[in-house]
Amino acid sequence: MARFKALTAGLAATFAAAFVPTQAQAADPVGVYGAVDDVCADARVHSTIQKRFRHQVTHVPNLPDVGIVDFYGSYQTRYNPASGDSPIERRYCRATARLSDGRDRTIWYLIEYGQGFAGLGSNVEFCVSGFDRWNVYNGHCRVLR
Repeated sequence: MARFKALTAGLAATFAAAFVPTQAQAADPVGVYGAVDDVCADARVHSTIQKRFRHQVTHVPNLPDVGIVDFYGSYQTRYNPASGDSPIERRYCRATARLSDGRDRTIWYLIEYGQGFAGLGSNVEFCVSGFDRWNVYNGHCRVLR
């Protein structure tokens, strides 16, 4: 039994060392952040949202063909640190997105640490007011507020 534990511990350490992110990678478009960074206003987060929003308006029927051209007024609305009950650290953010049609829309987004591809890096979920046609984030983006 002790030999099995030693073998699994060695394999786990080898596997973990092979996949430690040193910088933002293709599978980790958001990057790795520390608790003191102003991640709500980070350009990498905004770039990820812009790309995913463009994909959304292209593939969801009856949405206008617009893109996000700029963000302003980004700020954190809520912070949930990792704990025993919830091991995932989350930051909830709000900003105003300027669309390519000249309109401004409120955008709500969530940054989850350690939830990128295969648990490496961070993940971003977002909702642009008026563009959640299928109520994925409940009415008026309520889940991400």
